[in-house]
Formats: sequence, structure tokens, C-alpha cells
Amino acid sequence: MVIKRPIVALDFPDRSAAISFLQRFDQDEHLFVKIGMELFYSEGQDMVKEIMGLGHDVFLDLKCYDIPHTVEMTMRVLGRLKVSLSTLHASGGTEMMRAAKEGLLDGSAGDESTKLLAITQLTSTTQQQITEEQLVNVPMQESVLHYAKLAQKSGLDGVVCSAQEAAEIARETSPQFLRVTPGIRLAGGAAQDQRRVMTPQAAAKNHSSALVVGRAITEATDCVAAYHLIKKLWEESI
Repeated sequence: MVIKRPIVALDFPDRSAAISFLQRFDQDEHLFVKIGMELFYSEGQDMVKEIMGLGHDVFLDLKCYDIPHTVEMTMRVLGRLKVSLSTLHASGGTEMMRAAKEGLLDGSAGDESTKLLAITQLTSTTQQQITEEQLVNVPMQESVLHYAKLAQKSGLDGVVCSAQEAAEIARETSPQFLRVTPGIRLAGGAAQDQRRVMTPQAAAKNHSSALVVGRAITEATDCVAAYHLIKKLWEESI
């Protein structure tokens, strides 16, 4: 499964900024957007409902992480929103992931349209950090692949990983298991606080299922043109 539209990260502080950005696009341009912690904590569920009401698909990226019961109850609430994608941290373990999936299905009354993804290692994380700070004594690629296999075993629909790890995850899981990849930059674009980055064309060749693109679009001089360029590069490469 490949999501053909780039997922635009609406990393804005409030409703005004997010809606102002969306209004730059034609009304018949139905986007796939990511609402993360910043915008959700500022505006809450109303923001999600409003954006979905405008005809856009939503990836609600709250990266849930807690004891299994708490995450299950949280996912039960989020399940009622019926967004397209939602996330939790794979490091919470299989019990937490299974409970989350159960809660999500309960909340949506059995509607399986919301796909649940596990965060593996953040694209801002380096090998030095996982070795020295997380005390994980395996290479980054092995850590990410391990989390992906745990997520699949737990009944999740895919993972968030860097495009650098997507190909191996595709080989070791299944073609239907989603590999959603942030850290996408145009050639020559600044990596900023990301570490494991890739162009849309390279991500396609490395078997990403979907691209998440933030500042390369939202901070571009012409954000609409940047979106369509990345979309074209991605569609021509998949």
C-alpha cells in the first residue's frame, strides 16, 4: 500500500496559522495532513474535526506512550474521531500496543479505517544517542527493524521510521505493512534538527509507503508550488 499524496505536517501553534496555510490551496485540493502535539494541544479535537470537515485526511500524530490501560482508554477516545492514521511508541511494548489497537477498534465501533502506527526511532535520533542515552547496544537499523517486527506481531498496521530503514522493514514484514517516513527534504535542503533524511525520489526507491513533509513545504516561499513539486517527484518515483 502506497499513499500517493505527501502528508503535510501542520506544525503550527494554533488554528489561525493552520487554517491560513490550508487556505492557500484550491478548495478542491484535498490534502493529507498531519496534526501533531503542538497543534492538537493548542486546539484539541475541534481542530481535527474542522480539518476533516474541509475534506482533508488527517494523520493524528500524538505518539501515545503509557501503561497499557491508559493507552487503551486514550485510543478508545481517539477512535471516535476516525482519522486515517494514529501513532504510539513501539518502545511501550507488545502489551501496550495490543491494548491500543483494541481500544482504537472499540472507540470506532469496529471501523478499521484508522491505521495504527508504531514510532520506532525518531528521525532526529543518532546512533550515538541510542548507544549512550538509551543504552541500546545494537545498530540503529537493527533497533528499528526489531520495533517494526514487534509492532506487526502486536497487530499494528505499520511503523513510522526513516526512509533509510524502510526497505529492510518491507522485506522483513509484508508489503501491506506501512512504512511512513518523515525527514523528507528536497535535494540541497537543510536537514535542520533531523538526522536521517532522504529526498522523495530516494524514499520511493527505498520502499517508503508514505512521505511526511513539514518545513520543506510549510516554510517554502511558495508552499503550494513546493507541495506540488514534492508530490510530482514522489508520484513519478513510486
